[in-house]
Amino acid sequence: MSSTQHPQSFDWSKYDAGHFYDEMMNASGNSRVAAKRLLTYLNKYSKKRLLARQDAANLAIQEMGISFTVYSEAGNIDRSWPMDIIPRIIPLKEWKVLERGLIQRLTALNLFIQDLYNDQKIIKDKVFPAELIKGSKHFIKECIGVKPKHGVWAHVCGSDLVRDGDGTVYVLEDNLRVPSGVSYLLENRAVTKRVLPELFGQHRILPVDDYPSELFSMLASLSPRKSDKPEIVVMTPGIFNSAYFEHAYLAQRMGAELVEGSDMVVGDDDCVYMKTIHGLERVDVIYRRIGDDFLDPEVFRKDSALGLPGLFRAWAKGKVGLANAPGAGVADDKAVYTYVPQIIKYYLNEDPIIPNVPSFLCDNEKDRKYVLENLEKLVVKPANESGGYGMLIGPASTKAERAKFTKLINAHPRNYIAQPALALSTAPTLCGSAIEPRHLDLRPFILQGTDHYVTPGGLTRVALQKGSLVVNSSQGGGSKDTWIVDTEGK
Repeated sequence: MSSTQHPQSFDWSKYDAGHFYDEMMNASGNSRVAAKRLLTYLNKYSKKRLLARQDAANLAIQEMGISFTVYSEAGNIDRSWPMDIIPRIIPLKEWKVLERGLIQRLTALNLFIQDLYNDQKIIKDKVFPAELIKGSKHFIKECIGVKPKHGVWAHVCGSDLVRDGDGTVYVLEDNLRVPSGVSYLLENRAVTKRVLPELFGQHRILPVDDYPSELFSMLASLSPRKSDKPEIVVMTPGIFNSAYFEHAYLAQRMGAELVEGSDMVVGDDDCVYMKTIHGLERVDVIYRRIGDDFLDPEVFRKDSALGLPGLFRAWAKGKVGLANAPGAGVADDKAVYTYVPQIIKYYLNEDPIIPNVPSFLCDNEKDRKYVLENLEKLVVKPANESGGYGMLIGPASTKAERAKFTKLINAHPRNYIAQPALALSTAPTLCGSAIEPRHLDLRPFILQGTDHYVTPGGLTRVALQKGSLVVNSSQGGGSKDTWIVDTEGK
């Protein structure tokens, strides 16, 4: 025990991540360079003091009303956001490479979407198969010929990153429809500053609290009118949506109005207007948090009471900015994901900076044969689901579950991809009265308008159950504050 270590602190010599790559500790049991100051400081805390800080964080989350909604058979349940106070650390030098890779990826995906709805050169050049688009439920034929401002369709993207056992970082999937979670990233930082303020004086940590202003600037760049103060609104399905906390949070932080579809109307001039006590007020940009199906009953689901009749028409005519654009989900498809390296090469003539996880497309006969013969080793995912639903985690599956997925894959091969079961990296996490390794991923948020912005770090999601690889909060996962640390400056 070092002279600076508290006699009743956690015994880090007993911390063992096994064969997994740990974000804080190396294989020799020593802290990684970027985490050295953090570990030194944590050693100054007694167990009692550190656990008291965790209790303080839980109380702060309740007081601040940071919650998420879980849909269940018993109804919608609001739960406090689960957060572990031991931050996840990424060195700035590594982050700069990941940041470039995320910008590269979103740039190429937006070029891909623009091409699909217009010239389809990538299909004509036989780089991307036409049949994948024909089988895509997110390809919207009404978007054909539309060219949104800046040629950008996915203005907000949340790409999930994972680290494998050898330390390699991969993109696990891209979320281009209505990505959520950024409010929890921001609130994690606020809570950490509140309960562990002294740590921020010991590290050079990149700030994250400028995201709302960056989001506002990106949205403002989509305005069809030249104005220093465009009218921007956040369009929510309402209070029963699982991400309503985030909708209200971002609207408040941006100084934007939080509206539902019924709060607006499309006029005879095809412009969108918001109903106010002073009469109708024109809306320039809508940050919509509603899925395509419910966005406009004139074009999509006729029974939608959440959308705004005429909204698609107003957007297609350039009378209102809409983020993310309808149809952007065509690239938020796990079958399309398997082609992203080729997409980057085709549009940018560059190799991917961040690799994909090796993947098998079940629509391909050779791939499908391999997948069906190796289900116990693979993770099988539906092409258009999110939140960790509808998956088969092969190593943890039963014979009956594998038989079920064999039938599903044979019946709808286009609907499934498979990937090796990665040895996801771990990080120290407070588990009751002990510190144990738990698996995690990372969701940075990337904005694209006239230029790009990437959140420094992202939302680290943690599988709180021992041995679990499922990090989603709706399925028992939690989160951590993510620090991008400049180790050269101090």
